[in-house]
Order: sequence, then C-alpha cells, then structure tokens
Amino acid sequence: MPVFEMPLSELRTYTGRNPKPRDFDEFWLRGLTELERTDPQADFKPAAFTTPIAECFDLYFSGVGGARIHAMYLRPKAKDRLPAILRFHGYSSNSGDWYEKLGYAATGYAIAAMDCRGQGGSSEDVSRVSGSTFHGHIVRGLQDEPDQLLFRQIYLDTVQLARVLMSLEEIDPKRIGVTGASQGGGLSLACAALEPRVKMVAPVYPFLSDFRRVWEMDLAKAAYEELTTFFRQFDPLHLREEDIFTRLGYIDVQHLADRIRGRVLFTMALMDTVCPPSTQFAAYNKIRSSKELLIYPDYGHETLPGSADRIYEFFKDL
Repeated sequence: MPVFEMPLSELRTYTGRNPKPRDFDEFWLRGLTELERTDPQADFKPAAFTTPIAECFDLYFSGVGGARIHAMYLRPKAKDRLPAILRFHGYSSNSGDWYEKLGYAATGYAIAAMDCRGQGGSSEDVSRVSGSTFHGHIVRGLQDEPDQLLFRQIYLDTVQLARVLMSLEEIDPKRIGVTGASQGGGLSLACAALEPRVKMVAPVYPFLSDFRRVWEMDLAKAAYEELTTFFRQFDPLHLREEDIFTRLGYIDVQHLADRIRGRVLFTMALMDTVCPPSTQFAAYNKIRSSKELLIYPDYGHETLPGSADRIYEFFKDL
C-alpha cells in the first residue's frame, strides 16, 4: 500500500469517518417524494449526429426544481425490449461524444449519458441558495437548508433519467445498468441506491464518499479542494466543523450504499490520491447486494487498462 493509506487488510473492514445525519432516511424520502411529484416532461429531439446503427436523440427532461436536464440517448434500430445503460461523467465535465457510445448501441443496448446540472454540458442549474456559490458543487447549498444541497438535486436527476428510460416502450425496465468513473462512479452508486430497480452497477473509483476522511488525510485537493476552500473562507477556526461534515453526510454515497439491490462490479486504484481508496472502501464495504471488487494496485486516478472491457463483459448479463 502507498504510505498515504492504511493497510489493505484494514481497508477491507473500514466503514468510514464522515457522520451520517440522524434524519438521513427522512431526507431522502422527502427528496424522492418531491421527485415523484415532478413531471419529467421528456422530450426527444433527433440529434445532429447520425449513424446507421442507432437512432440518436437529445433527451431533455425536468428534474426537481424545474431544471431541464439534458442527456444523450442512443437507441439501436432493432427495437425489442432493450437493455439500457446509463453513463455518468466526471466532475465538471459533460456527457462526451456520441461516437464513444456506439460500442454499446452496436451490440444491442440503449444508452443514455446525462449532463450534470451546472457543469460542463447543456443541463440547467436553477438552484437559488443562501451563502456562497464559490468554487464547487460539493459546497453548493451548504450554508442553506440541507434540501438545497446541489448534489441532492443531481442525485435525483439520475433517478429521474432512470425512470424516464424505464417508462419507454422499447426498454425493458428490469434490465438497467449504470456506470461511470470518479463523479460518474459516485452518481452510479447514488442512482442505484435511490432507484433500487437498477439491476447492475459498475462504478470506477467513485467520488463523493467519506468527505471527512479526505480532509483528515490532507487530500482535500483536486476534486475535493473546495472543502478546504470552504473552511478557509467561511469557518477558519473550524467552529462549525461537526455541523459541516454532518450536513455533507446527506450527500455522502457511503451512507446510500446499503440501499443498492443490484449486482455491483466496483473498480478502484490503490494509488489514487484524488479519491483515496479508504473513501471508496467506506462505500464498498456497506454494499449488501452481490458485489465484486477489481483492484489496480499500481494505478491512480487515471485510465485503468482493461477496465472498460471488464465492465462491458459484466453488462452482458443484462
């Protein structure tokens, strides 16, 4: 193991440091109730990109708060109760190029890739919060009521997308898989936890887990840098430290992991200083459904050779 982490034997039993709010379950019940009252108003617009193997659409739907969320949607032209893959992107990025999704579409999967609201794609961010909106989405809404946390809305957007696909005539709602790396890995866990009908889950070094552990390791840098920035700007003496980390607990995916019912293929890299292995084990160790762990001992937060092929093989069971 690298010197910044605990031994692997300890990681395999580690259950996290970030506190879980007492009303965590009520918080997410309230969120899901709000989502159920939100008409998705799904709109499929033929995309400018075309291919002989699939129909391509810009899909727009409404998330909580009325934001219009964008996703790329590719549907194989041979339509017969298709399995579907949902893909989520990394932090501050977007849903990517159409071309990179053709492999799944060519082999009979519908595939949808969502733009997270307020990040690098075409989705809206309509949130209005008290306090700072400076430097990052983890802390967006942290000085307001917990229901205003931006990642609450983004997690619910992933559920709305899953439900939109499940409602389509060409999709088999019992054959839905979710995947993504980094932020996309965290969103995969959140989506599968909040929509337990998701059958297969393939996160890669997931972000958004065990925030306090990241800070205590002095690794609140890169993707987690806004945690340090927030304390420096708004709580330099850490007088509110316990309250801040408890509030972050509402959007900590480790606390959602035990809700997952689908089969999980979890991939991590032990040299990862962006999303430290312990934060990932905090989530993995709480998953109670069927699960498998792929470990890359000599890799960090980077491309992991063979992992995309392994995930494709995993999804064949859909």
